[in-house]
Amino acid sequence: MLYSAFFFGLISSFHCIGMCGPIALMLPVERNNPSKKVIQIITYHLGRLSAYATIGFLFGLLGKGFFLAGLQQKLSIFMGIAMIVVILIPEKVFAKFNFSKPVFKLISKIKTTLGSQFKNKSYQSLFTIGLLNGFLPCGMVYVALFGAIAMQSEGFGVIYMLLFGLGTIPMMSSVVYLNSLLTIPMRNKISKTIPYVSICIAILFVLRGLGLGIPYVSPSNMSLFVQANPNCH
Repeated sequence: MLYSAFFFGLISSFHCIGMCGPIALMLPVERNNPSKKVIQIITYHLGRLSAYATIGFLFGLLGKGFFLAGLQQKLSIFMGIAMIVVILIPEKVFAKFNFSKPVFKLISKIKTTLGSQFKNKSYQSLFTIGLLNGFLPCGMVYVALFGAIAMQSEGFGVIYMLLFGLGTIPMMSSVVYLNSLLTIPMRNKISKTIPYVSICIAILFVLRGLGLGIPYVSPSNMSLFVQANPNCH
């Protein structure tokens, strides 16, 4: 299931262009020094990956709690269904419910700190911009976090979110170099494929939880991280 994280990140990065593209375009990089510019962009991405790894660890730890409680199969099915629900229900529907009012103040502080970092071209500022960018609310990241929880391990949760982040790097980097080529119609066409890819990944999690005995897709033994029948000699 880990491989799905990279492909989901790759496809969802077209959605990220609309959300985080402006941040990438505003990066305080050296426009006249190509080699330094590459290093600066990599530094920005390292910040984003650090944020994804952190939340992957936390949500993977949550998933581990369910795993230790013997709920791994039900968890995988629930996460798959939850991913489908989040994908199918329009964002404006969720907006009607004030789920995260306490979080708004924190988000506001993150945005304020993020804005102040654009005045500095240091590597520390670029890393901080990426780090704060990674913690900003994003629907695609939320969907990826369901996958991190279903990994049932803090270590695999980190890897899942890192692979997701790596998948977003090609497109997020191209924004800096090829913004004029990424036309709005082109973005819209590719963005329409995101729900279909997301649902396919969600179905994989549901199949994984059903334990149908399909190798690599729906193994009958759901103890993926520990041996169910240890050999005792």
